[in-house]
Amino acid sequence: MLLFFLKKLIWAVATLIFASVVVFLALEIVPGDPAQVMLGINATDEAVAALRENLGLNKPAIERYFSWISGMVVGDFGRSYTYSVDVRELVADRIAISLPLALIALALSTIIALPVGIYAASRRGKIADTVVMAISQFGIAIPNFWFALLMVYVLAIWLQLVPAGGFPGWTEGFWTALKSLLLPAIALALPQAAILSRVTRSALLETMGEDYIRTARAKGLSKRATLWNHALRNAMIPVLTILGLQFAYLLAGTIIIENVFYLPGLGRLVFQAINLRDLIVVESVVMMLVATIIVINLLVDLAYVWVDPRLRTRAS
Repeated sequence: MLLFFLKKLIWAVATLIFASVVVFLALEIVPGDPAQVMLGINATDEAVAALRENLGLNKPAIERYFSWISGMVVGDFGRSYTYSVDVRELVADRIAISLPLALIALALSTIIALPVGIYAASRRGKIADTVVMAISQFGIAIPNFWFALLMVYVLAIWLQLVPAGGFPGWTEGFWTALKSLLLPAIALALPQAAILSRVTRSALLETMGEDYIRTARAKGLSKRATLWNHALRNAMIPVLTILGLQFAYLLAGTIIIENVFYLPGLGRLVFQAINLRDLIVVESVVMMLVATIIVINLLVDLAYVWVDPRLRTRAS
């Protein structure tokens, strides 16, 4: 088991190093001079050169890469060119919005999808199964920002149940802040719930066709007991995979939703930093998100071993 964990950890570190190189090179080849963008088109060459030297942009790329990576290892993400504050402070302020938003959306999608997927699998080929799959297909096909705009009109403007956008801050009260995250969380959760429900249904149906399930049924176990006691746990491996990918997507892919609802989260920070060519912010936030995704994938791999005794024996 320890060897299995060490192998996964080594692959995670190697992936992180490779990702850091890709992120750095991708931003290096982007046209345009950050110093020129910050000072404007009317800035003199001397002023641009002085700012480049102040920001360290005149150093060789390899030196800037190792300076950036060594700083991130010790928790120093650098200093924002635009905001003139440490990137760590910017991330800490924005993650307090994006992380709860992603967690709420993941919880909502899981609460909706698992019962729906189990219900559809238990009624395979019946009208209820057809209706559920049709609705889930509709949820997958419709983009989440369309859901967002529709809910803003219905729940915020027409019924006036929740705010239409913005974030008052956690200091204004937990419930007040939570209400401002409900609409974007629902907009993020519904398409993900549609995907997860279909995966749950497919995994359960595949598991219900295994030999050990037929043996359990032949011994007199009811279909319901077989589904809940035997099939569900063995069908959780693909479901865990989707859950891990969904959380990574919800945390890293909220740029559109945060802009629709005007939420000052990580997605909006990256969007603003790209527009302002604040490279150190983009690099640091993207690498933090990449590291988060890698850690989530590592935890999902460990969860496989916990869920499936066969994998646990093989890992040992």
